[in-house]
Amino acid sequence: MTDDGAQRPLRADARRNREKILAAAVRVFTTQGLDAQMERVAKEAGVGSATLYRNFPTREALVEAVYRNEVARLCEAAPALLAEHPPMEALRVWTRLFLDYVTAKYGMIDALRAIAATGESPYGHSRELVRDAVATLMDACAAAGVIRTDIGPSDLAAALEGIALTSAGAERRPQAERLLDLTLDGLAVRP
Repeated sequence: MTDDGAQRPLRADARRNREKILAAAVRVFTTQGLDAQMERVAKEAGVGSATLYRNFPTREALVEAVYRNEVARLCEAAPALLAEHPPMEALRVWTRLFLDYVTAKYGMIDALRAIAATGESPYGHSRELVRDAVATLMDACAAAGVIRTDIGPSDLAAALEGIALTSAGAERRPQAERLLDLTLDGLAVRP
């Protein structure tokens, strides 16, 4: 921190270490859930325990940072996908990223609930951010004339949440993808 209380930008190496820790934590929490040891995260990230604890002094701090980072990555992907793909394909790819996000979130669900029980909200505005990303994708699809316009972003977001709730986890991924395709096919404009 500086004298005026502002956060100093991280050095490039410190930023890389932080990003490596967050990426490793997603993998570890997704596969091991709350049973994951902080030392396992450090090892997976290729950093020492001191580096891990300097960035994230508690498991809760790490879980919250991972959650916020994953929401941001998911939502920031929407405009990038639209720049790379036709709108409907961008929406289809994004829905798979949404499943990845939910799978990682379920690996951390107990920790997220514990954080929420303290009065802190790790969720913040995540639902609104996700709905806005869905709206961006759907608006592009509607402008291209490839989806129905009588279904709104809140409807699709609710369908995605339902699919994720019933089909989260690696063993159910094929079913989740089939349900996503069914949902997206139902959005398509019929000739």
